[in-house]
Amino acid sequence: MQAVVLVGGEGTRLRPLTYGTPKPMVPIFGVPFLERTLSRLKHAGIDEVILAAGYLPQAIRDHFGDGSRLGMRLTYVVESEPLGTAGALKNVEEHITGPFFVLNGDVLTSLDLRKMMDFHQRTGGVGALHSIRVDDPSAFGCIVHDDRSRITSFVEKPPRETAPTNEINAGTYLLSREVLDAIPAGRNVSIERETFPALIAAGASLYIYGTDDYWIDIGRPEHYLRAHRDVLDGRLRLDPLADPERNGGRLWLRGDVDVPEGIRVPAFVADGASLSPGAVIGPHAVLGERVIVGPGAKIALSVVWDDAVIEGGAQILGSILADGVRVGRNAYVHDGTVVGHEAEIAAETVVEPHSRIVAEPAVAQA
Repeated sequence: MQAVVLVGGEGTRLRPLTYGTPKPMVPIFGVPFLERTLSRLKHAGIDEVILAAGYLPQAIRDHFGDGSRLGMRLTYVVESEPLGTAGALKNVEEHITGPFFVLNGDVLTSLDLRKMMDFHQRTGGVGALHSIRVDDPSAFGCIVHDDRSRITSFVEKPPRETAPTNEINAGTYLLSREVLDAIPAGRNVSIERETFPALIAAGASLYIYGTDDYWIDIGRPEHYLRAHRDVLDGRLRLDPLADPERNGGRLWLRGDVDVPEGIRVPAFVADGASLSPGAVIGPHAVLGERVIVGPGAKIALSVVWDDAVIEGGAQILGSILADGVRVGRNAYVHDGTVVGHEAEIAAETVVEPHSRIVAEPAVAQA
């Protein structure tokens, strides 16, 4: 069994984080999201993966190489221009030898891939599509099916009051190789809007695999923060990594004993982070490696990436700070703010909610 992971998106909704980091490399508890996805595949017995890349592909290749560190074999196929979810699959066709998983590179889920494989083998169709139920399907693609789970139609982003179902496309597919024959080459093609409906119209058997698993698209800042909060609250348990040496840091949860002074559970502090006396971390704070937190600083409901410096008295609330950010003494960073790589926030600054802050360009010296 092979898998294709779609990692070509630019991550525009996560900017400025993705100006310097491709979306699949955005960290979840200090580990690139793609590494957590690859580890899930490895634990499901899938060790041959094709990465359909596009934006900043070298950063992905530099981190994973050929995949041997994870006990996997990785193949990189880089799009010269965006090809869409189906076009990306057609672009890697020469590497596909049989049935294969397709995973969207920004979906965090507890889906059991082995159980989905069993379902696909039982149904015998050309594909199985993972689905979950949501309260409001209007932002998603709905999947309509019969009582045997065979898909009969797709409805994209229907109004909530007229939606035919609340079962949505959750972005993980298990497909037979013949599906690739239905995708035209050399252009942008959407598998959700074009390929799947065409297969249904031609009489092919696609089946819905519905579960109640945890599921979230981390491609928005508020969803990225929520994913961390859900892990800290126990709604999702992260799978062990294929590379155990990457499991660094300390997680403090509710009910833990011997919690250090200054930690407000739940919270996560990566290896090498330094907390000064009087600093308060949490609740729902995640600190990356080598983060320095000054005396009296407070960080809550936030994710701070590696090598950031939070000076004394600063307060970070409900925000995301990328690598190397520096927050000056007594500065205040409000809810929903996203701070890009190496940006600096001056002392005493009050940052308005939902701000987007990027580093000032370097000035050439005469």
